[in-house]
Amino acid sequence: MAGTPRFPSAAAALAAVAALVTASACAAPTTAPRAGSGVTAAAAVRVMPLGDSITDGFNVPGGYRVDLWQKFVAGGYSIDFVGSSSNGPGNLGDRDHEGHSGWTIAQVDANVVAWLRTHTPRTVLLHIGTNDIYGSDPAGAPNRLSALIDKITTQSPDAVLLVATITPLSSYDDRVRTFNAAVPGIVRAKADAGRKVHLVDMYRALTTADLADGVHPNAGGYSKMATAWYDALRSIPGSIDDGGSPPTTTTTTTTTTAPPSGACTASYRTVGTWQGGFQAEVAVTAGASPITGWTVSWALAPGQGIDQVWGGVSTTSGSAAAVRNAPWNGSLTARASATFGLLGRGTASTPSLACASP
Repeated sequence: MAGTPRFPSAAAALAAVAALVTASACAAPTTAPRAGSGVTAAAAVRVMPLGDSITDGFNVPGGYRVDLWQKFVAGGYSIDFVGSSSNGPGNLGDRDHEGHSGWTIAQVDANVVAWLRTHTPRTVLLHIGTNDIYGSDPAGAPNRLSALIDKITTQSPDAVLLVATITPLSSYDDRVRTFNAAVPGIVRAKADAGRKVHLVDMYRALTTADLADGVHPNAGGYSKMATAWYDALRSIPGSIDDGGSPPTTTTTTTTTTAPPSGACTASYRTVGTWQGGFQAEVAVTAGASPITGWTVSWALAPGQGIDQVWGGVSTTSGSAAAVRNAPWNGSLTARASATFGLLGRGTASTPSLACASP
């Protein structure tokens, strides 16, 4: 077909596609027991890793789930991975997941309601879309992702959903970039509508040097994915804990303003960094009296810019950054909090924040 991108060789194309479809065609989920998680399902936060072969762990058994589990253990979190599939090595304390090799967004969409009803996760880690890049309609993938997000958040409105951009591919990078460019806007629209949806920029967390076969991450790439998931989860209260303070301190820097009585405070946390960009979270807390709205402002460092904001409305102009509340999170009772997140370009820094309330 004219204008269709091609792999560098037919052999490379066959290898990549075969890798994506192998497990779903010839292997049923195993029933390997969990290896000493030390927590009971009733006490743990239920987290569903959801996606395709990259969630399953092609090339590296367990994939990102191995390092992510180890980070949970080291951080003192009680987590129960849930899903209808189960596999992974001995150092993966909980092997359950919903990673299905070769599956597209539509295939996950057709099954996700049943999975959610069965496993009732509090938090869902969604990395899906890679197989759509190879399909007949990659341009329609963003709309299919949007519909999938709607289905998940309608079925499980109280669950926290983390939506990742897909990891790089050695071929078809133009298609990957086009798909990924649409994801932040989709997530922002859902968040602005009051849904518990958050963005994780997985594409920028890895490079093609982190791929084992041009498609699936190698061990180092999966480790980077685990770090991106973990940093994002720690920035979202209630996603992997009871919504209070996390059990261990973070390595990121927080600054807090000292507003007048009855106004608000704002604290800033760098969630993740990569070459040329960063992700941050800002928590806004009402003072001694209720507020009906808030605006957080700060000065951007030289070379910085804001590309995306969710959970708030950006009114940034030049180097003067400002974000006001979204329609659904402006009214706060005394001492109550709301958060917004952002993707920035440039080098991460620790700004001095000002918080004002009308």
